[in-house]
Amino acid sequence: MDISFDEFMKTDIRVGTIIRTEVFPEARKPAIKMWIDFGPKIGEKKTSAQITHHYDLDSLSGRQVAAVINFPPRQIGKFISEVLVLGFPDEDGEVVLIGTDIKVPNGGRLY
Repeated sequence: MDISFDEFMKTDIRVGTIIRTEVFPEARKPAIKMWIDFGPKIGEKKTSAQITHHYDLDSLSGRQVAAVINFPPRQIGKFISEVLVLGFPDEDGEVVLIGTDIKVPNGGRLY
């Protein structure tokens, strides 16, 4: 199904830096809670993701990731997820996060 450029632009994909992480033991599948800094205009947002196959708490801190920031908040157990971090599946279906090769300003919009 084709979409127009205007429809694509409704999805607000931004870059942010992971500033804090925690294990998410209440999640049905192993997951990590993340707090991401999207810069001064957007601020800090939180999310969780099932990314424990390739990532641990220490490897995530300071990493820049891409996320959709204009979905409504979603309740996941006792945790409210405010953004959706983006990734691709590896050959086993495990998530590999989308990030940047070169550090860019937090809050930058994908284009």
